Amino acid sequence: MRQQIVISGVGGQGVLFVTRILAEAAIIKGISVFTSETHGMAQRGGTVLSHLKVGNFSSPLIRPGNANGLLALKADSFARHGYFLKPGAWTAVNSRKDVIVGPEFSAYTIDADNLAQHIHNPKSVNLILLGFALAAISGTLENSLFCTLEDIKMVLQHRLAKKKQMLNDAVKAVETGFNGFRK
Repeated sequence: MRQQIVISGVGGQGVLFVTRILAEAAIIKGISVFTSETHGMAQRGGTVLSHLKVGNFSSPLIRPGNANGLLALKADSFARHGYFLKPGAWTAVNSRKDVIVGPEFSAYTIDADNLAQHIHNPKSVNLILLGFALAAISGTLENSLFCTLEDIKMVLQHRLAKKKQMLNDAVKAVETGFNGFRK
């Protein structure tokens, strides 16, 4: 199992939280994991970019053209960070409309902002997109994510055990995204 995933968004969207959730899912499964982030101007709405490597790697940074997937918390994140993807990779994008990509990538879009408003949790875009990606990519054997919806729920239960309402909101967000994918 070797996967390289880029997570991109802006400060305040929860890029680092999603990265930590995925890293903990790998640890629970007994898989080696590296993470690295860039978040210099995050406080001012600047770009936050996170690298997640799952499996046997010797460094945390993903080289351009090597990522298996991209979680884009903003619609323009694919244009900004799509160069990290290798041919045959996937991207899950928070966008109100389809993202135009070349035939070398599989692109899945969901309006996570709208769904977050619908469940009365505007800060849950990150978890909605993660749940969506889990569902969208699960059918592709080569690029399926290393973890499942149940793994993510287990991590959330562990991290938020003492914060019941936050746990319930987080699980609802992930499930909303997962159920938002229509094959």
